[in-house]
Amino acid sequence: MWIAVIIIFLLGIANFALHRAVLDSEHPMLDQMPAFIHMLGGRLTLVAEFLVLLIAMLLAANGWPELVWGYVAYSALNAGAAWLILTGKA
Repeated sequence: MWIAVIIIFLLGIANFALHRAVLDSEHPMLDQMPAFIHMLGGRLTLVAEFLVLLIAMLLAANGWPELVWGYVAYSALNAGAAWLILTGKA
């Protein structure tokens, strides 16, 4: 069970790094986000990322260790989207 929490935590660190890189990239797609998100400098999206990580870790620690596979899939989708944005393919 604790292995699942550690894996989710490490993937969460990677997700935060990718998220921050995308926010710092100034990609034109970011201009399409609502204005209230820009006022906070993108921090609202980082809070949402933190909540997803926190909930996944809490669920894994409380008897849902198979949730790690869902978080792996979520992280893979995040990595794919970040790669598309950061390489200019999106």
